[in-house]
Amino acid sequence: MTSLVTELIELARIQSVTVTEDTLSADLSDGRTISVPLVWYPRLLHGSVDERNDWRLIGDGQGIHWSSLDEDISVKNLILGQASGESQKSFQKWLEERLQTEN
Repeated sequence: MTSLVTELIELARIQSVTVTEDTLSADLSDGRTISVPLVWYPRLLHGSVDERNDWRLIGDGQGIHWSSLDEDISVKNLILGQASGESQKSFQKWLEERLQTEN
């Protein structure tokens, strides 16, 4: 990545977030809106509507945190189009624990 691209990413801040049943969208301070498919973030995909909407900005808008889903997504990952880096094994463990607490 060039230093200009790195600088542009570091300057961008998330201002608001919208999560639908299939998309995560973030409005950025520079006027852009980044939308990515929810399948990139399995924890959000498996979360309830209430859990998806229970987010907060972290790091002065450098990321988004969902405490009930234990998920963090950075503005950098959104801009670069990077999906969740969580391993399948880790996600399956989380999903199994989640299903056990629901029953």
